[in-house]
Order: sequence, then structure tokens, then C-alpha cells
Amino acid sequence: MTLHMDGARFANACSVLGCSAAEMSWKAGVDVVSFGGTKNGLMGVEAVVLFNPEKAWQFELRRKRGGHLMSKKRYLAAQMDAYLTDGLWLDMAALSNAAAAKLAAGLKKIKRVRFDHPPQANMLYVSFPRADHLRLHNEDAQYACHGSLDGPADEMVGARLVCDWSMPDRHIEQFLEHFAT
Repeated sequence: MTLHMDGARFANACSVLGCSAAEMSWKAGVDVVSFGGTKNGLMGVEAVVLFNPEKAWQFELRRKRGGHLMSKKRYLAAQMDAYLTDGLWLDMAALSNAAAAKLAAGLKKIKRVRFDHPPQANMLYVSFPRADHLRLHNEDAQYACHGSLDGPADEMVGARLVCDWSMPDRHIEQFLEHFAT
């Protein structure tokens, strides 16, 4: 069977693990990786990398049959070219991972915040009381809440917090300040 890796956060994983793209993909037995750029600062650009050239033609036919032909691909290609030049893809991933690490360090100091999974890259899975979610949403905080905002104020409700490469420290500080009240 062919092994496909969803590489939406491929750069973040390479950055955190300190490994090369090759070590993370074909050297680990991956046959196809969708190398994501959209979740790391590009505008609608992803690349599919097939490590077996014999599969490339079949993929090309399926791409055409699926209507995934775009005109003016050079504008998308220019983004990907810049992204891959001089390690920009890893620099951007390192920035988002560092922002998440700063947020995680601050949240770990707050007793009413529980980490559902250990922080590893630019996403944090945490739970905290519903009352905090309500206040954060009223303050226009943007994050994915994994539960209903209706119910007991002290009930723990999960959240997925994602930091990107452009997140200013002041946003992290504002989010953390909420918990001080």
C-alpha cells in the first residue's frame, strides 16, 4: 500500500523534531506527502510530492479529472519558490512553534488550565472552565472551543489554541492576562 502523509504542519514538525524533510518523509517510508504552505503563511499553496516517479503520471491524470487545474500557476509557484528559499519554511515554523511555547509556558502557571496533550509544536490542546471561555469569547478571542458554552460555569471545556508565525507577543500576553482576573 502507498503511504500518504498529510503535511499541513510538516514544517512545524520538522522544526520541533530538528530533522530534515527527507528524514520526515521518504526515509521514514512515506510515499506521498502533501507539503502544506497555507497553514504556515502562504496564500492557498500546497504541493504534493510523490517519491515514486511511476505514480506521478497517474496523479497528474487524476488531478486533471478532478478539475484541479489552475491558470496563472506561476503566482502560486512564486510563493512556494520564496517559501523554500533559504529555509524560510523552517524559519516561519520556528516562529509559530516559539509563540506556542510562550503561550504554553504562561498557561502552565495557571492552576485552572489543564493540558489535554503535551504541547509539541504550534497547537495546544487545553481545557479550562466554561466561565473563562465565555469571557474570552466576549473579549473577541479567536480559537476553537471543543464543547458547548452552555452549562455550568465551572465545568472544564476543551480548546485548541493555534499560534502562527505572525503572532505578536502582545496577543499572547493579552490572552494570558485574561486568566489573571
